[in-house]
Amino acid sequence: MKDYIYGKNAVANALISGQNIINLYMSPSFFDKKINQLIKEKHIKYIKTNDLNKYVGNVVHQGIVCEIEEYEYTPFEDILAKVKDKKDALVVLLDGIEDPHNLGAILRSADAFGIDAVIIPQNRSVRLNGTVAKVSTGAIEYVDVCMVTNLNQTIQKLKDEGFWVVASDGSATMDYRQVDYNMKTCLVVGSEGFGISKLVLKNSDFIVKIPMVGHVNSLNASVACALFLAQIYSYRNPVK
Repeated sequence: MKDYIYGKNAVANALISGQNIINLYMSPSFFDKKINQLIKEKHIKYIKTNDLNKYVGNVVHQGIVCEIEEYEYTPFEDILAKVKDKKDALVVLLDGIEDPHNLGAILRSADAFGIDAVIIPQNRSVRLNGTVAKVSTGAIEYVDVCMVTNLNQTIQKLKDEGFWVVASDGSATMDYRQVDYNMKTCLVVGSEGFGISKLVLKNSDFIVKIPMVGHVNSLNASVACALFLAQIYSYRNPVK
């Protein structure tokens, strides 16, 4: 199957990473020094057209659209092999994230803080697509994303590999700053509407919340995830 990505950052990173590009479309007036140089260096053929919307709909495509092979997911076994001997391994498990903008932003944070993998369920979850790629500003090319059929079985396998599971839930009594993150950590983030499923919460080792003092009692899922990742990074890398 095929997919489309759009926007300067997403297309540039696809070119840099060696993504398998089927077709490249751009508006007649499009010019970007970095992208044009990459196209020249990699000998990529392109088609100029005024009708980019027919490929991606009415979105902000910035004058460039790329047709690629459907995004591939990293097998869970490869993730386990990658983190097997890593004492400070960190993976993010997403429960019920259905908004591509949230997933794209989470991938951007995951890349920024050096996360080992992002795990999503096969059902009740957005998949990797052009919108996710655009919002991630290219991070989709660098973060390992794994799709699994059963989150709770996945959690158990991670525990068998020495992971501790930290779940974010607004009803928790424990502050997220109280956790010792110097361990193999699986951070679980749920959707804004439904949160984390009861069984996943039951299988978590720590259920924590981000303290807030404002009038809004919840955060966008991607914002909450970014705050957690920043906290974990700060905890593990204190200023000397």
